[in-house]
Amino acid sequence: MTNQFLPAIFIAMLTIIPRTQADDIPEMDALIAKAKEGDARAQVDLAVRYRDGKGVTKDDATAMEWAHRAADSGNAEAMDFVGFAYLRGAVVTRNPEIAFAYFKAAANESAQAAFNLGQCYFGAQGTEQDIPKALEYWKSAAERGHGRAASSASMVYLSGEGTAPDAVLARRLAERAAELDDPSGLVVLGEMQFRAGEIENAKATWIKASKLRPTGPTGHPAQPSADASAQQGADLLKLIDFRQRKGEPGKFAFVQMPHIHQGYNNCGSTACATFARFQGSKIGGWDFKRLCPSPLGTGTDWGHLLEASGKIGQQWKLITFTPDEEGFVKATDMLKTELDAGRPVVVDFKYIGPQYPGGSAGHTLNVCGYIAEENLYILCNPAVATPGLQLITAEDLKDFWRSDHYGALSKGILSRPAFVIYTHQ
Repeated sequence: MTNQFLPAIFIAMLTIIPRTQADDIPEMDALIAKAKEGDARAQVDLAVRYRDGKGVTKDDATAMEWAHRAADSGNAEAMDFVGFAYLRGAVVTRNPEIAFAYFKAAANESAQAAFNLGQCYFGAQGTEQDIPKALEYWKSAAERGHGRAASSASMVYLSGEGTAPDAVLARRLAERAAELDDPSGLVVLGEMQFRAGEIENAKATWIKASKLRPTGPTGHPAQPSADASAQQGADLLKLIDFRQRKGEPGKFAFVQMPHIHQGYNNCGSTACATFARFQGSKIGGWDFKRLCPSPLGTGTDWGHLLEASGKIGQQWKLITFTPDEEGFVKATDMLKTELDAGRPVVVDFKYIGPQYPGGSAGHTLNVCGYIAEENLYILCNPAVATPGLQLITAEDLKDFWRSDHYGALSKGILSRPAFVIYTHQ
């Protein structure tokens, strides 16, 4: 069941206030003195320092104390800080309703809060879903210099998720995000250029994205969104040739899939919606979610996802493999067979670590290709920028493609689950 938080999802959709630069921070004693005197700017700076462990021992509780003081005085940046903490639920008990209230109170003064408020409306967090309002706040934040808001709105207009598709507006917003050096915006703009046949422009845009953050031969599934988008730029440059030629069974395959910008905690339904769209449906991620009994903004049981596929007239099959080496060999043999036949596969990842509430997180996404010579696989991930393509090593795929909470069907047993197109074979 995809009912936990994932860093690539979570950070991609909700970003916290930036670190204060060291040159702008007074010595600690002076900063504390100003904060105690009621200086809201000093209180926010202290909150950031304690949150990040910058010059002091990291202390989330103390960070929240100072942030609350500034928020209580009406500081918009602090209200966004506190709202984010309540939405994430790692420092305080998660409460989306309180988070929403803080974001709404700060949205007129803080572009970051306006972005996060848009995320709440888009992902039904602390409020009823309202995609037009989400787009309204994202566009407002974009006008005030928030690149992630511009790229998020661009992806929604591009895919037509909860609104009428508008390619012209989508491109204008992507260009705005690119002007602001937002890595995800550059990825999206490059994809629009690529689809329009502007290959050299796409290359230049993705090169720019790839240089905004450190990149490697491939990324890592758990990296923060800005890093993931920069890595996407590098991956997309590498994939340009593969995306334009026919696959060679046993050597490489690439299956072109649509991409939908997922909402908060909606990876399962969104990944399945792209899988369904590949097969001819026009359904969106939120509409697919509505075919399942769990509320919007919550995780979705894979059994319910499988039932939903039947409701739209498609036939999928759940198959599982053991989480050991032998199971991985069989699983990747299956992947290559499906991909060589032009069929993508839905998989579920599990992330483990103290940074996740509850100690673990789940994420559903598609595998849409492989490059055998380099032992790489190609993902279509609803949590990252359109077109959602990422390269992953076989070793990382082996580590992350496993789950014991994808739904009741798992019975708590760790395995490598997948949805495949049922072919009656």
